[in-house]
Amino acid sequence: MPQTAARCKIMVGCRQGETHVGLTAAPLNIVTPLTLEGSAVRLIPIRHEHAELFWVAAKDDLEDIFRWIPYAMRTVADFQRLVEKAFGEQECGESVVFATIERGSEKVIGSTRFMNIDRVNRRVEIGSTWIAAAWQRTAINTEAKYLMLRHAFEVWQCIRVELKTDALNQKSRLAILRIGAKEEGTLRKHLITWTGRIRDSVYFSILDSEWTEGKTRLEAMLGAPRTGPTEGGVL
Repeated sequence: MPQTAARCKIMVGCRQGETHVGLTAAPLNIVTPLTLEGSAVRLIPIRHEHAELFWVAAKDDLEDIFRWIPYAMRTVADFQRLVEKAFGEQECGESVVFATIERGSEKVIGSTRFMNIDRVNRRVEIGSTWIAAAWQRTAINTEAKYLMLRHAFEVWQCIRVELKTDALNQKSRLAILRIGAKEEGTLRKHLITWTGRIRDSVYFSILDSEWTEGKTRLEAMLGAPRTGPTEGGVL
């Protein structure tokens, strides 16, 4: 795939310390594989066998779980393609993709990722998140976001973390605001979804200068302060 190869070449140049005009801070130093662990959730590096486990976790509620995802997730083959694409993005250095594990049962219950990684400008996006229906509206997603934000700001030293969602997805928009992100605006006609609907995307962000307040807010939502980032860190 020529486009992927070209994008990989660009990312490799950044990783190898290519000189950038006006660069005043060191690029992000992202070390993988990465595991993040909390009280209720563990985020582990994606593996090829997760495609089947994702299918098992989601197959009974596909319409509800993937309603707002712009690509089709209807068959086990879709999940296999999703995992292969994740490995391609990771090879290019543009994503770090996780399987979401519920610690109590050790079940695979979803996925999330750091994506659109911009090492030079010290920013990442958290997205492509889904959780099986039985674990929605629990602490799982909140704690996963907390672990990822903490790692982005406190270990990678990001200056900005982005999130986005479908403009029609009011539940997601409220959830993103609830964790302390600021709504920045709407990209109109941003994506053509697999159904042919043209989607507007709403962008949000949290800045490094806002993280102390955001961290306190998230820890209050989760019930208690969490241990430092290195305790669930790089494995």
